[in-house]
Amino acid sequence: MQLTDLKWPEVQALNKDTPVVFPVAALEQHGRHMPVFTDSLLTGEIVRRVEAQLGKRVLIAPLQWLGNSHHHMDFPGTMSASPRVYLDMIADQFENFIAHGFRRLVMLNGHGGNDVPGKQVVFELRQKYRARRDLLLLFATYWNLTLTAPHTAHPGLKQTRMGHACEWETSMILRIAPHLVGDLTKLGPVEFGNPFEPASRGWIMGDRSEPGHIGDPHLATAEKGEALFQTFTAGAVAMLERVLSWDGKSWEG
Repeated sequence: MQLTDLKWPEVQALNKDTPVVFPVAALEQHGRHMPVFTDSLLTGEIVRRVEAQLGKRVLIAPLQWLGNSHHHMDFPGTMSASPRVYLDMIADQFENFIAHGFRRLVMLNGHGGNDVPGKQVVFELRQKYRARRDLLLLFATYWNLTLTAPHTAHPGLKQTRMGHACEWETSMILRIAPHLVGDLTKLGPVEFGNPFEPASRGWIMGDRSEPGHIGDPHLATAEKGEALFQTFTAGAVAMLERVLSWDGKSWEG
């Protein structure tokens, strides 16, 4: 059920063990062939499918489209909250619903740049509410929740991991909004490379890609996109089923 559809007494009357899902994404450049709203479109579609399966068992907050995207700011059209501003903004979403009495809070993410601040938020809030043994605070990025390897979702998929405006993302946009996708025939692959792994290197998109994509978007098809949507939705639903079945106190889930 959608938070935006409810009146405040209806929210007040909900079981406070109802999982609250906070979708977060971004508005940022996605190469020369994809719309700047890509991450939000994809996350919104996954959340729509999740709600279709779980219905009133979960409460879904509005999608937060402003993300931590400073590493894309060299490309016009990108909008970004500064990292520390972003951390406070998403922390307050959790804080609001802790104040309303809810105990199972899940941030479902669809943008790689949100990953570090999102994990920091759930870590810091757990320290703040350390006396509470009944709180479950989770941050999860949808492509990391899959029950099977995403690249096995369709026999034609070539990429083995999420890129940026890549085969995976381009395929999913082709599935839900093909009119927003530009000419793929002139696009070449941009390799992921090895940026001093296993160290974590600070980077901006210009360090990695001149056109703004990473991966191989010209391989994208709508059929691959549908297979990926099904895989990512199944993973998100499985995670929320675990949240629903949590006993309210244990470490395991």
